[in-house]
Amino acid sequence: MARTKSKRRRSREDRIMDTIIYILSIIILFMTVYPFYYVFMLSFNEGIDASLGGIYWFPRKFTLSNYSRFFDDVKWLQALGVSVLRTLVGTGLGVAFTTLVAYALSFKDLVGRKAYMTFVIFCMYFSGGIIPYYTLLRTLHLIDTFAVYVIPGMLSLFYITIGRTFFEGIPSALRESAKIDGATELKVFTRIIVPISKPFMATLALFIGVGHWNNWYDSTFFVKTKSLRTLPYLMMEIVHQFQTSSSTNMNAAAHQTSGTTSLSIQLAAMVVSVVPIIFIYPFLQKYFVTGMMVGAVKE
Repeated sequence: MARTKSKRRRSREDRIMDTIIYILSIIILFMTVYPFYYVFMLSFNEGIDASLGGIYWFPRKFTLSNYSRFFDDVKWLQALGVSVLRTLVGTGLGVAFTTLVAYALSFKDLVGRKAYMTFVIFCMYFSGGIIPYYTLLRTLHLIDTFAVYVIPGMLSLFYITIGRTFFEGIPSALRESAKIDGATELKVFTRIIVPISKPFMATLALFIGVGHWNNWYDSTFFVKTKSLRTLPYLMMEIVHQFQTSSSTNMNAAAHQTSGTTSLSIQLAAMVVSVVPIIFIYPFLQKYFVTGMMVGAVKE
């Protein structure tokens, strides 16, 4: 009888805890999703009408003029093209070089391995600062070129340390047996190591790609040519203009013929910039969960 009451009491407590957890989960989910929904909804509302406020759930004056203005503006299209090209090239180079260096450092018989890892870890925690970095880029003639977006980020020191631990977990017998069959080191890497390393490389590609896609810092300090500006930079520029301008100036700058404003066009640009990540993530999701644990545990 006492056991039955204890079970009932525990069951009631479990239900209470489950209810609290569900309520907290719904609140956190709402706080996470609603900002994205709010931006998406406002992007389909007239810009001048949206500036009046009072819109929370559905567009008050539905329109596609924000998107038509975005795709008709050469400046935005150029920035979108630069961001796409930068993400594709930068991600490919970053994954390739980071993986190769991490694989090389996983060799326990590598001469100077400790010195290399000490150098990597030291550079990961300490940097020379923005002025020496700018001087270095200028010396290499990377300032105001597309290469400044992709070359400095070809090597990720943090992921080198994770990748090295991952590659150390791959049995050396696989590489040795392939070499006995006459395979070269390059063939071992491309035919054996790369297929095994898909979780690590997919996770690496996702993080590097998102970093390139969202980066506005390089375009701000190292690029002067307007045709090389990225999409995040233009959005940050409009945010800065919106914060420093009065509402009168913003309304004066509005496109009266279509009801759009600079802010409403930026909202459309934000939606366009998020869509590629949303579509790419499901294809990498099966590797993402495994890749998050890559290098976390070493036996």
